[in-house]
Amino acid sequence: MILSVGWLSALVAGLFSAHVLQKLCFPYFWRDLLFLLKVVGYGLKLEWFKLTSSVCTVQDRFIQQAQRIPNKPFVIYEGGVHTYRDIDTRSNRLANVFLEKVKLKKGDCVALLMSNEPDFLCVWFALTRVGCSVAFLNTNIKARSLLHCLNCCGAKTLIVGSDLVECLNGILTSLLEDNTQVWAMKRRSEHTQVNTLLDEFDAASDQPVPAVLRACTSLKAPILYIFTSGTTGLPKAAVITHLQSLKAAGGFWAFGATEDDVMYTPLPLYHSAASLVGIGGIIELGATCVLKKKFSASQFWNDCRKHDVTVFQYIGELCRYLCNQPKTEMDKVHKVRMGVGNGLRQDVWREFQSRFGNIKMCEVYGSTEGNLCFMNHIGKIGTVGRSNFIYRLLFKYDLAKYDMVKDEPVKDQYGFCQRVKKGETGLLLSKVSAISPFFGYAGSKQLTEKKLMRNVFVKGDAYFNTGDLMAEDQEGFICFRDRVGDTFRWKGENVATTEVTEALGQLDFIQEVNVYGVEIPGHEGRAGMAAMIVRPGFTFNGKKLFEHVTRDLPAYAYPLFIRLQEVMEMTSTFKQQKFQLVQSGFNPSTISDPLYVVDYQQKSYIPLTDSIYQSILARERKL
Repeated sequence: MILSVGWLSALVAGLFSAHVLQKLCFPYFWRDLLFLLKVVGYGLKLEWFKLTSSVCTVQDRFIQQAQRIPNKPFVIYEGGVHTYRDIDTRSNRLANVFLEKVKLKKGDCVALLMSNEPDFLCVWFALTRVGCSVAFLNTNIKARSLLHCLNCCGAKTLIVGSDLVECLNGILTSLLEDNTQVWAMKRRSEHTQVNTLLDEFDAASDQPVPAVLRACTSLKAPILYIFTSGTTGLPKAAVITHLQSLKAAGGFWAFGATEDDVMYTPLPLYHSAASLVGIGGIIELGATCVLKKKFSASQFWNDCRKHDVTVFQYIGELCRYLCNQPKTEMDKVHKVRMGVGNGLRQDVWREFQSRFGNIKMCEVYGSTEGNLCFMNHIGKIGTVGRSNFIYRLLFKYDLAKYDMVKDEPVKDQYGFCQRVKKGETGLLLSKVSAISPFFGYAGSKQLTEKKLMRNVFVKGDAYFNTGDLMAEDQEGFICFRDRVGDTFRWKGENVATTEVTEALGQLDFIQEVNVYGVEIPGHEGRAGMAAMIVRPGFTFNGKKLFEHVTRDLPAYAYPLFIRLQEVMEMTSTFKQQKFQLVQSGFNPSTISDPLYVVDYQQKSYIPLTDSIYQSILARERKL
């Protein structure tokens, strides 16, 4: 008896010691384990699809949900409630119109230019049901970029929302000459060359089109094209396969969301965050989406309270806008428990939770076309994700030493990249493998190859170059540091410096221009700035420049600051030097070159004075 009590005491003491040791040395062990089990389990389901050549796609899942919970609200939009059955039925009608009137067939690519609205989803779903791949077009893009987007994904049909038909002014003739048919979500059109869908809709059958049209046997089959800004200047069509869409659809579930949640989606549906993670995740769960046409900081919390929102999607900038709103006694009166998104700065994160309550912020890291994703399931402030040895076994990535001055990875004597030590900043590279394939971009093998680095650590290997500088601490938390190359983010959008450079170069008084991003205290991302040399015999014309950029560039790509130079600095390999320009910023008291700032009231670029500079730092001036 005494012996058994002794053994029992020893066992209890051992378990207690193991528990204390685990808490001290491995504080996140159980949460990591549970999260990994969920992720691996979801991955095994996708592997089963691959082995059986029978893929249950996101669209298949929606149809299942429409049969399981037909009367449950799927989308709430501008006060209207659309159930799963409503969206399913309308999608069926549109699918029949696309087959019978538009004459689409399985394998066609169709471009979609629509704002956030329920019909965006119905058109998307309908096109998927008839076996078409869909190209989501950014509603901010201008004429030349729009034509480029259609060409690179091979779309010969364009569906445009009723509120965006005027965007086609100036390019409609080019579209028709290129044998591209244009259909608008209207009953009648002022343009005789634009066909209308809604006048055909009422007479269309609401019966499902043959399931064989959407049937899929391969996870690698392309289903969407989502356009990203890049160093090429024009948008690139990232190929989205069923594999990527299904992975994204598991995000909400992995973070702990359930079918009882109500998700608020104020982000544009043409972005992967709203469409793949947001709508796809809502479908996977059978939850409800509150869809906003356009984000409004002043309406955000009222919308959340009105619709009992429990989860919202964000980008870092969105949370800052909410923190900048006047404080009220209702700030913590809501049911929101979780935010899912990316780009949340530490200071905004802390302020957001302090002001609006202990909302779990789930950061996700990943690009639309990338083959790697990090998820901050712990919720540690300032980190974009978490890794450990098991994750590294499944998804192989590395942080390579990077020379910011030369703007290139550091190589050893044999020409291979060098890994950084724990805690050091390096270029994030993700190994291309069967588990983590890279599908690239439509219409250009050259662009696809440009995103890859070969013979990185050993001869014959291949890595996807994220273009992001990251650091991983001793506990395995991963922090975003900066972007490299010719892309930076502003107002939640990627700005390709070469696109802006090309647009500015069309002005007669500009001889040479170098576009880059500068940090502004209190703002997310980097604001556009252009260093330029004025052509001999000409003078700088602020009004002409303002007119040009507002006509040819999307608002987020406008250069906010101009720096006039006599000579443009170059690197040893004859590339424009950006590092010193980025570091020097836009402070007129420390820069001897003439500086200008955009002024929306005067519709011009005006001299950047010390008083204007101080007003920008104090957030008193609109940017």
